[in-house]
Amino acid sequence: MTERPPTLIVMALEIEAQGLFERAGVPVLYTGLGKVNAALSLMRALRDYRHAGQRLPLVLNFGTAGSHNLQAGALVACRQFVQRDMDVSGIGFPLGVTPFEDIPAQLDFPAVFEELPSALCGSGDSFQMGVAKLHCEVIDMEAYALAKVCHLEGARFGCAKYVTDGADTSAASDWQHNLPRAAAAFWQLYQRHCRL
Repeated sequence: MTERPPTLIVMALEIEAQGLFERAGVPVLYTGLGKVNAALSLMRALRDYRHAGQRLPLVLNFGTAGSHNLQAGALVACRQFVQRDMDVSGIGFPLGVTPFEDIPAQLDFPAVFEELPSALCGSGDSFQMGVAKLHCEVIDMEAYALAKVCHLEGARFGCAKYVTDGADTSAASDWQHNLPRAAAAFWQLYQRHCRL
């Protein structure tokens, strides 16, 4: 039986890695876009660790993000996560709160990348091109779901986001343009912290 790595690198899309991890033989779990795909993929991976009788890994999410507060090119550590598109305000719940569960609306984790500035990450199933309704400093589509799985399963979680765009009308083209820089930043961060 293959020994699974003690650190599990998780990214949404292969394009975010630009082949850097593959060329070095570093396994990456690519989840696909959005919270549902992220949660399902990570749950399956953690199940495989358990079935193999191995300790759950340190889950590290590298990903791109938009931001209204930070300049493109910023690399930040995310330790706090909210669900920016959970809106049950119609029946009296605050924005971001999932009703009828005991899990806090904001998930907090210990620092992994202590040398990086911290930013609150808001995840949602939309490519944000305007102001998010819920306060967050970086905007993505998967990190909250990954954080929630780790919270529920008792896995350690770390997250680093590279700001590719301003979450505005030019976000799509800026994201594409900045992907190589993002991948290089993730690879350097991995080399500093995450050797398997």
